[in-house]
Amino acid sequence: MWEYQVMEIGLVLTALASGGFIGAVLGFIGAGGAMVSVPILLYLFDFTPAAATTAALAVVFLAAVAGLGPKFKSKDVLVKEAVIIWALGLVTNIGFGLVITKIPDQLILLGFSLVLIAAGYSMLKGPIKERPEKSMPIWALVVLSLLVGTLTGLFGIGGGFLAIPVLVLFFHTPQNKAAGTSLLIIALNCITAFFAKSSIWPEIDWRYPAVIALSAVIVSRFASKLAPKSPTVHLRRGFAFLLFILAAFTILVRVVN
Repeated sequence: MWEYQVMEIGLVLTALASGGFIGAVLGFIGAGGAMVSVPILLYLFDFTPAAATTAALAVVFLAAVAGLGPKFKSKDVLVKEAVIIWALGLVTNIGFGLVITKIPDQLILLGFSLVLIAAGYSMLKGPIKERPEKSMPIWALVVLSLLVGTLTGLFGIGGGFLAIPVLVLFFHTPQNKAAGTSLLIIALNCITAFFAKSSIWPEIDWRYPAVIALSAVIVSRFASKLAPKSPTVHLRRGFAFLLFILAAFTILVRVVN
């Protein structure tokens, strides 16, 4: 009996620490929460790929909403662009969310690993000089929206890692404003995909995701307040290498075997 209690306490502490890390990543970078949430649920809590990607959506949604408060106060959120990106991506988001149970686990994990590699590469980009903002043309909004919707529906990823470089590189959006807009895109996409995957809810043990979410919400709010004053270059680079490691581990352990 005592061994079971010790194990439970250990898992709760692991969930608290995991949530803190997820919240810090979302708060400081404005992206990447789901990319660590899914492996945490897969490897530390033994979730199936479908359950992990679904539970991660709930965790990241709550953490993103918590981080949005300070961003709205500092007017670092492009609401119109975020809502349009979410709305245009509904087709792929909901579509893939409904059929994910019919896709083999190994294929989901392989795709997820490739996304981690792409995200890590984007994180390694150096700081970009701020230039005058440009409006986003319709075609770019459509392409970005469909890609982000696909990532969320298939892998439980909010798409912030894709939205931020596009906003900064191609439309000269300031980094802080891009991160804030990314959080809103993530929140909208995650809650949409979460309900699209409602058939998977009964399979999930919600105790640990709930603890992870609580910790992530608290840390994300503080990290989001500190982000404008903090140099995030080293954090982004360290996070990039962590994504490479997670991708390699997933391919070798869960895909190849």
